[in-house]
Amino acid sequence: MNQLINSVSSYLKKEFGEKTVKLAIDGGFTCPNRDGSKGTGGCLFCSEGGGGDFASTIEDQINLLSEKWPKAKYIAYFQNHTNTYAPVDVLREKYYEALNNPLISGIAIATRPDCINEEVLDLLSEINENHFMWVELGLQTIHEDTAELINRCYDLSVFDKAIQALCQRGIKVVVHLILGLPGESKADMIESVKYVCNSGAWGLKLHLLNVVRGSRMEKDYSDYNSFPSIDDYVSFICDLLEIIPPEIVMHRLTGDAPRNILITPEWSYRKRTILNGINSELHLRGSYQGCKAEK
Repeated sequence: MNQLINSVSSYLKKEFGEKTVKLAIDGGFTCPNRDGSKGTGGCLFCSEGGGGDFASTIEDQINLLSEKWPKAKYIAYFQNHTNTYAPVDVLREKYYEALNNPLISGIAIATRPDCINEEVLDLLSEINENHFMWVELGLQTIHEDTAELINRCYDLSVFDKAIQALCQRGIKVVVHLILGLPGESKADMIESVKYVCNSGAWGLKLHLLNVVRGSRMEKDYSDYNSFPSIDDYVSFICDLLEIIPPEIVMHRLTGDAPRNILITPEWSYRKRTILNGINSELHLRGSYQGCKAEK
């Protein structure tokens, strides 16, 4: 095998012929778990920025990244809060405003499974016919007791329905899972990963649970550590990669937060150290993504 991990960076380079960078865009959306329609206060782990603490505008993001990657292409990534949670005419305007920018090569839309209705599906299908696109669904866990604890405000059947509808329309779906949620064992997390791998997902995001300022976890779990050390986390990610089918595109293997709002794990901001550790561990094991996947 030429590569140890089927990473999104490698996938996009093959797709577009050169380095392609996601621009974290703040679309100005809120969330049904914040405005009272489903809940208030957001999910237990969510910061005030709605999971997009680095998000801003296309222009600001390009200015920030163009010096590092002067010849890169760009994906407009609607990241924070719930980016299909608005009237469809508002969604259409925001999505096409990004896509009509000559520097943008495609679009990625992060949302909740309970915010995918027929009108939204029709709009997404229309965009998907003419543009490179994927949709991200925040699942976090398949376990209903954990979902209730984190105040997710929808059950697993809602996710099943949403991903099935998106896949039936030929839309690429990336699923988010959070590793280290309170009360979950490694066996529980493995079950979630296996479930997503059999769901029709095109891509997967594995996000290290961070306790950040402004989240409900700061109040209820301020001293909680999702993993005891970098080494323990790295080893577990390698265990997961070995059982994830090689065709699934890996979009994230950890999760970092701005240091000024990070509480625990105190080492999670060391993203490069974590990623290098994962690659080193895979080399030491002589393993790679999918080497132990179920056939």
